[in-house]
Amino acid sequence: MLRGECGQATLLLLGVLLAVLVGAGVLGALARGLGAQQERRGAADLAALAGAEAMRAAQPRLFEPAELDHGVPNPRHLERTAYLALGRTAAVATARRNGARRVAVAFPDAGAIAPNRIAVTVRDPIRIAGREVVEDARAVAEIASVTLPSAGGDLSGEYAGPLATRQGKRMRPDVALAFDRMSAAARAGGVTLIVTSAFRGNAEQAALFAAHPDPKWVARPGTSLHRLGTELDLGPASAYPWLAAHAPRFGFKLRYNWEPWHFGYTRAAGSRSVGFGPGDGRSGLPSFVPARWAPAIGRAAQRWNVGAALLAAQLYQESGFNPFARSSAGALGLAQFMPGTAKDYNLTDPLDGDASIMAQAHLMHDLLAQFGSVPLALAAYNAGAGAVAACGCIPSFPETVAYVAEILGLLGGTGDPAAAGTGLQVRLIA
Repeated sequence: MLRGECGQATLLLLGVLLAVLVGAGVLGALARGLGAQQERRGAADLAALAGAEAMRAAQPRLFEPAELDHGVPNPRHLERTAYLALGRTAAVATARRNGARRVAVAFPDAGAIAPNRIAVTVRDPIRIAGREVVEDARAVAEIASVTLPSAGGDLSGEYAGPLATRQGKRMRPDVALAFDRMSAAARAGGVTLIVTSAFRGNAEQAALFAAHPDPKWVARPGTSLHRLGTELDLGPASAYPWLAAHAPRFGFKLRYNWEPWHFGYTRAAGSRSVGFGPGDGRSGLPSFVPARWAPAIGRAAQRWNVGAALLAAQLYQESGFNPFARSSAGALGLAQFMPGTAKDYNLTDPLDGDASIMAQAHLMHDLLAQFGSVPLALAAYNAGAGAVAACGCIPSFPETVAYVAEILGLLGGTGDPAAAGTGLQVRLIA
């Protein structure tokens, strides 16, 4: 090799080495930048979770009365602004402990009675290859119910209470007793009733739907009314005319015109699991109920056999006990009746608080009887019975889902307002 060629080769080799070194530096800078991005995202995630946890712990205090007896301020009561401030403080402190400095906190559902969501954005700039880059790292966390009870069930409304067995099929005990009475009457009329299906949990429903994926005939998991323990599929076909004529006397309703065998039990008097049960005066009422409305709620609960605590929680959500409340959609009064519904329930003046509560109890009685489930009845009150009947579920309207969750949160998942805020978990959703 000539000396000139050797020198050129050396220069070429040095150039390659320099390029490799520069490339390694660039890659290192990119890696550091990506690492910094991950750190910012981690800080946002942790901050959002910490803020939501602070809100979860404090949420029961939102429902404490502002005053105790004789007008003494209640130290446990927490106003919504203070509640949100607790979440904000926890989020910012956590973000800064994890290296973030520019932190913004927002509450997507700040207007709700009990806001459940917190959004944290970290805006610290990072350096990538010597250039400063600002790209927001955002995380959203929420407080979610572990249980949304429907006749004592889980998040999807599955009944989890005691079961009785008839003809090898499981059902709620009150349904079993009603079936016994109906079956005896049918035998007296020369008809023998057969139970072909009763309670089906979500797992069993999932297997059934997988085998027969037609929503008209087999409901999707989490939507079948059979999960409530109130539904019976009855036979034989020769019994259908007798059932159509006589089942309502025993509290059973034909659910669907195209399923002459499917009857649901609609009488649940005395069963708190589906929201029925009397109330008198302040007995059984949450502490957040103003004294002015306690007697009216008690009278309505007795008259229509609907749980007083359920009515109270619903009024809190509807209007905050403001008898002159008006919504942008035209709903009026304590119970936020639309004009058409008010007319259906003989409510001539929705701004009359006492009359409005009585009409609310009447409507809830009818919806509980129709659907046999607190969440479904609440969803029907908000979105209309037709929307709920169409799917046998809580319709996926954000307003309706939030409405049901808020009221069940007020009831603490068990009908006991003292437990409000329990049965909740914190999770990241974005």
